Amino acid sequence: MKPILAACLALFYTTATHAQSIAPREGWVVIGTDKPHATLLADLKAAVKAKKMGVVTQAGPTGAAKARGITIPQNRIVGVFNNDFAVKILAHSTAAMIEAPIRFYVTEDPDGTATLSYKTPSFVFAPYLQEAGPDLDALAKDLDSRFTAIANAATN
Repeated sequence: MKPILAACLALFYTTATHAQSIAPREGWVVIGTDKPHATLLADLKAAVKAKKMGVVTQAGPTGAAKARGITIPQNRIVGVFNNDFAVKILAHSTAAMIEAPIRFYVTEDPDGTATLSYKTPSFVFAPYLQEAGPDLDALAKDLDSRFTAIANAATN
């Protein structure tokens, strides 16, 4: 009986993962909300559109994990950018475009609320400033303002 019990416990711990909150870290903005994950995600998408940016990519392991019998907290990565910024950034650094789109991360917290996190564009583009110069820095700061506005609209 003991090997069966051990196997069952091992299966339980590999198929149920507990949500963890995103901790603040250098270059990141982390905003906790009272909203459930689905609401914050919808509000983020609406804010992106309202601020004249576009949702370029979306990814999240929750659905695929569920199909495999694994329960994990809701989370979604949402890549945001627009062509105007892409063209302007390319004029200064081809290498910097590897960072586009810049991502927002919507995560479900242990209490059922959701958190919105993102790396600031100026942090993301910082490694390219030496080659690209102050024009890329200005574009990154403009993106910082837009991402702040999107985050504020989505989380309020």
